[in-house]
Amino acid sequence: MTQPSGTFGEWPLKRLLTEVVGSGPKSADDMTREQAREAFQRTLAGEPEKTTLGAFWLANRWKRNTPEELAAYTDVMREESVITAEPECNPVDCGANYDGKHTSALLGVGAGVVAAAAGTPVVVHSGDGVPTQKETAYKHVLDELDVRTELEPSESADMVDETGFGFYYQPAFNPGIDDLFERRDEMGVRTFVNTIETVANPAEADVHLGSFYHLAFAKKLTDLIEGSERLDYSRAIFFQGMEGYDDIRPGYTKVAEWGESEELEDYEIETAEYGMGMESEDLAVDDVAADSATITEAVLAGEREDHFADAIALNGAFRMYARQDVDSLEVGLERARNVIADGSARAVLEELREF
Repeated sequence: MTQPSGTFGEWPLKRLLTEVVGSGPKSADDMTREQAREAFQRTLAGEPEKTTLGAFWLANRWKRNTPEELAAYTDVMREESVITAEPECNPVDCGANYDGKHTSALLGVGAGVVAAAAGTPVVVHSGDGVPTQKETAYKHVLDELDVRTELEPSESADMVDETGFGFYYQPAFNPGIDDLFERRDEMGVRTFVNTIETVANPAEADVHLGSFYHLAFAKKLTDLIEGSERLDYSRAIFFQGMEGYDDIRPGYTKVAEWGESEELEDYEIETAEYGMGMESEDLAVDDVAADSATITEAVLAGEREDHFADAIALNGAFRMYARQDVDSLEVGLERARNVIADGSARAVLEELREF
């Protein structure tokens, strides 16, 4: 990570608003890569006045960012804010929407632990009450499970190597983005920051697993990855997860799969094909953080054989598939159930608590 230089070009945000992006959703122009880079450099340096920054973010939302703009924002974030710490293993990078879930159980912790027990290292990263939803994210479930979360990046890397599962805490590894918290909160709506923080990739992983609301957005994200000069993903899988998170939906889930030398491929996962007759309502909980932790612990201990156990096993299998450690979800699902049954998954959770 390099520090913002404080030396910029000719495009302060007010000028970009007046001459490029601020004329409305239909008549606004897109920025060049250089203009988008300068805009975010100025933002991370704290230069824009609050009203100007809010107007710029809203104008970006109206006109919709191009992949080139998002790639430029991502590269500046990686250069000037992200502190990376690469573990010796090569984990799957799980960057779900940071503003969290509010209705259904958050299953990614259990799924990541199951995958780790089966030999697929997994990294997750999140903040703490991130705008706009400020709901339950990875950190909150791990806190409820008595796993340390306020870690420095080097500690997070050690956690991955020691247990197979690692958590990276946004204020520690992405301080420039964390510094924007109050301004993002004042906006009241999502900005492009909600998109780029999910691909911060603090562990320098080769494989990314993320989520999307619409298939067209998955295409935009893979174009972002291809256009970025600072991301080295060789493979990415995005899917239409529950509440925008990285949990496969009961019923049908749309998936978009990308590789460096491959065209974007989309397909569907149907949980019924794996003997799981669940609906989304079956995974709803009252207290997302506390209930998700309780459910996760019971599933990893082999004490539940219900819809939650099925969902955690299937999501764990999908992480194995993302890293290409298994050829199919069927094989991954068998491995997931085996490591739960033989106590390996529970052992990983205990290692995390002791870390």
